[in-house]
Amino acid sequence: MTSILNRRTVLTLAGTAAALASPLAMAHLGAEAGVHSHHADLLSSLAEGAIHPFTGLDHLAAMLSVGLWSTLSARSERMDRRTLSAPLAFAGTMLMGGVLGAMGIQTPAVEPMIAASLLVIGLLVATRLHLSTLLGAALMAMFALYHGLAHGAELSGHMGAALAGMVISTLMLHGTGMWIGQHLQQSQRTPAKWLARAAGAAVALLGGSLLMPAMATVL
Repeated sequence: MTSILNRRTVLTLAGTAAALASPLAMAHLGAEAGVHSHHADLLSSLAEGAIHPFTGLDHLAAMLSVGLWSTLSARSERMDRRTLSAPLAFAGTMLMGGVLGAMGIQTPAVEPMIAASLLVIGLLVATRLHLSTLLGAALMAMFALYHGLAHGAELSGHMGAALAGMVISTLMLHGTGMWIGQHLQQSQRTPAKWLARAAGAAVALLGGSLLMPAMATVL
């Protein structure tokens, strides 16, 4: 029988979002530390940050796919710390990248690495490849850094609130991907199994289509 994410998983994601958001909501980078204006009020900045991950198909696909893969690749249907490690590593490291991006720190490899993340994570979803907890978390963290750099460079207003909104939405997208993955994993119907492979292949194709143009702008 198909089940939804258990209560412990929901509380873990919500608690992590609150823990990451609370200090940021009170933070103020200051004119000397960042490149953004801080005239917008906290609420509008929080809303901007929360909406931002939904405005780009590449970011949206990556965040959903991280949650999807973490569930589909699990060797047990039970949600535990190993299942949560990749989504939490992604969200936490993306926050760090967002702070760096808000401070004006960038690298030419941002767009190619975002495209590469879609290609790799999409293939992981399609194959349901199981990685060790440490390797999976490290891989997701590496990709998340570049997603964070891109987000941080584009956000405006009160940067602490904007970053908090971004992290909360990211965890929600991870949770949605995990929820979908759990349903697909527990379904006994053959189409459900192929649906996950098709979704992963689509994300990988999206990443591949973006990779060459992104690399061309760097070279």
